[in-house]
Amino acid sequence: MMRTKPSAKDLLMRYTPVAIALSLVAAVSSSAIFSQPAAALDPRAATLLGEGRAAVAAGNINGAIDAYEAALTVAPGNVSVLLALADATRRQGLQGKALHYYRVALVTDPRNLEAIAGEGIALAEKGATDKAGRNLARLQTLCGKDCAQAQQLAAEISKAGAPRVVSADAVAPKPVVSEN
Repeated sequence: MMRTKPSAKDLLMRYTPVAIALSLVAAVSSSAIFSQPAAALDPRAATLLGEGRAAVAAGNINGAIDAYEAALTVAPGNVSVLLALADATRRQGLQGKALHYYRVALVTDPRNLEAIAGEGIALAEKGATDKAGRNLARLQTLCGKDCAQAQQLAAEISKAGAPRVVSADAVAPKPVVSEN
């Protein structure tokens, strides 16, 4: 039997799936092999984080925020520092600033239960219970209804209650007639 030389099209069709599969295996394995574990917290940042926690325990929220901000300069983007700073600013009544820190932490670690719950609590405190409910649904998807973060957020949403609606008639000014 006489064999014919395979055409370029035949070779391409025959070996392309194998080449794609091998390159996919190489890409996945190399990304898994070379990924780095989470970096340990710098000792200076850990000390400042401890000082901040002690200040919160003593009721000195401003001192805690100062310590957490200093820790953030030593370890920028560290999730534990960001969460502590967000919690302290939320306790001070600065929910907008706390939301910023929670969202930065969620960019770094999107499945962080503490950050999702903290963001939901800050939203509930601002009165955005619908958005806080979305965070609660996300938490319940990730960890179930019985996890501590989901229960804490559910309690905070129920405490915030329905948003208060004021009618325009209730705040309409009464005209005052005076003589010239």
